[in-house]
Amino acid sequence: MCKPRHVPDRYPLAELPGRPCSIAASLELVGERWALLVVREVSLGNHRFSEIARGTGAPRDRLSARLTALVAAGVLERRPYSTSPPRSGYHLTESGRDLLPVLQALLQWGDRWVADAPPVELHHSPGTHADHVVDADWTCRTCGEPVNATRVQRVLTPVGRALSGLPPEEDDDDR
Repeated sequence: MCKPRHVPDRYPLAELPGRPCSIAASLELVGERWALLVVREVSLGNHRFSEIARGTGAPRDRLSARLTALVAAGVLERRPYSTSPPRSGYHLTESGRDLLPVLQALLQWGDRWVADAPPVELHHSPGTHADHVVDADWTCRTCGEPVNATRVQRVLTPVGRALSGLPPEEDDDDR
C-alpha cells in the first residue's frame, strides 16, 4: 500500500537537491502524476473518492495517499456530505484554486505539443458576447503588458542569494 509522506507547511528550500527554488518545492507536492489529476477532477466538480478515482484512473491506494497529502498541504479540504455512513468530499482551497492556471497552461501545452487532437477546449463565457476559446497568457500584474521569456529577468531575492552562497547585496547608500 502506498503511504503518504509527511508534508510540511512549507518546504525548506535549502534541503532540496539541485538549484533551490519554488518550482522544485512545488514539485515536491504536486509533481507526481496523480496530484494534478486529482486537482483537475475536483475542479471539474468530482468531489467523491469514487468520482475522482474514475476520472483519474489512479490506483485506489495511490489516490488515497495523494488525497491525504493534498489535504495535509492545504490544497484540498474535506467536507462531510453524509453522516450515516460518515462520508466526506474533497474541495479545492484557495491554494488549490491557485493551481488552476497551472492546469490550464499544461492543457494548452499538451494540446500543442503532445495530443494528436485536443479532446477539450476551455471557453470564456462572459455573458456580454459569444463565448470563445481562452488561452493561458503571461501578463504583468503591475503594468498589464503581455510578457514573454525574452522580456523577463531573473533576480535573486535575499533568500535566493543566501541559498546560492552569495553575499547580501549592498545598498547604493553603503558604497
